[in-house]
Amino acid sequence: MEAYILDWANLLLRWLHVITAIAWVGSSFYFVFLDSSLTPPLDEKLKRDGATGELWAVHGGGFYHPVKYAVSPPKLPDHLHWFFWESYTTWLSGFALLTVSYLWNANIYLVNPASANPMHPHMAIVAALAFLVVFWLLYDGICRVFGEKENGDSIVGALVLVLVCFAAVLACHIFPGQAAFLLMGAMLATSMSANVFFWIIPGQRKVVAALKAGQPVDPIHGKRGKQRSVHNTYFTLPVLFAMLSNHYGWLYNHALNWLVLILMMFAGAAIRQFFVMRHGFKLGRNGHPWPYALVGVLVIIGVAIWLKPAPAAVTAPVAAAGAASGGAAASGVPSYSEMHALMEKHCVVCHSANTIAQKNVKFDSPDDVKSHAQQVYQQVVVLKKMPFGNPGVLTPQEVDIFKRWYEGGAPTTP
Repeated sequence: MEAYILDWANLLLRWLHVITAIAWVGSSFYFVFLDSSLTPPLDEKLKRDGATGELWAVHGGGFYHPVKYAVSPPKLPDHLHWFFWESYTTWLSGFALLTVSYLWNANIYLVNPASANPMHPHMAIVAALAFLVVFWLLYDGICRVFGEKENGDSIVGALVLVLVCFAAVLACHIFPGQAAFLLMGAMLATSMSANVFFWIIPGQRKVVAALKAGQPVDPIHGKRGKQRSVHNTYFTLPVLFAMLSNHYGWLYNHALNWLVLILMMFAGAAIRQFFVMRHGFKLGRNGHPWPYALVGVLVIIGVAIWLKPAPAAVTAPVAAAGAASGGAAASGVPSYSEMHALMEKHCVVCHSANTIAQKNVKFDSPDDVKSHAQQVYQQVVVLKKMPFGNPGVLTPQEVDIFKRWYEGGAPTTP
């Protein structure tokens, strides 16, 4: 019953998380596009009112005319729309999903049993949460110290890149690959939402309060808010990659998985830079940003070539029928007993009638195993996703046993 309830919680939280993330990322992309596409207003009244940019657009059968006031509008409107619940709900649902999926089962997903000195599950939970908090504190400190200095954006960008690289190396050495990739995404997403919570919204509230009180508006609030908002847009594609990567074991199971993660995140940021700058190019503000897209695409292609599977060794054909009828040992196909011994060690903790039987997949009897033989081959040999959370615990020799067992007809006799 616990597994069933957790599955429902996982489903509903994942659904909510994806919906709110779409809303948050969509609004972030839109406002970056809008800010990059604004042109100086032509209307004299807009100029007198202090407007710094405008845009005409057509969508959904109508025309839109957004206008930007960099510091303050001449009059505060009665209805002002705030963009923050998208961010908060995305983070809250994501953290809840992290809790029910990883923290709740830390002994399975956060602890690497192949390590010489595996962490206690409680310590693994503390370490995972520390990644979210410590990265934000360091990142925020970098922005505070260098963000308003000359060439501050370049300095902050370089230091944050170094910080992300260090965090990726550390995460991939502390946690199993799947958890490390996911935590890196959660770490960056936490900083994105913290930017909204601690800087962007408070700054906007101070501006609104000053306008209501009839006081001058300090432009620093708008500058800081824009700086953090721009950071968020560059974090977006790396975060999405990290979150999606848990479906692809060949990414996070590589011996240099930290380098894979760094390269793919860098590629995402470079491609995002292309989309940010292309609007300015259309208005003649900067050169064509195609080199950023080219670099991002070349990095992805390079990683894909690097990670391509090695050619399979050619072996003598195996007589599946003979293996299934009891000739497994003679044909070189691992016996059911040999293969199931590995299942007892690595699989039944999650797939047994006596445990939680994840996805209702059980390996208690030869018939159970036979009925799920193709799934075992797909998840263990092809995708390298199992054991879930710790696929690296299986040695190449053990994976080869599963491979030869299935390709030899999946025998179920001892």
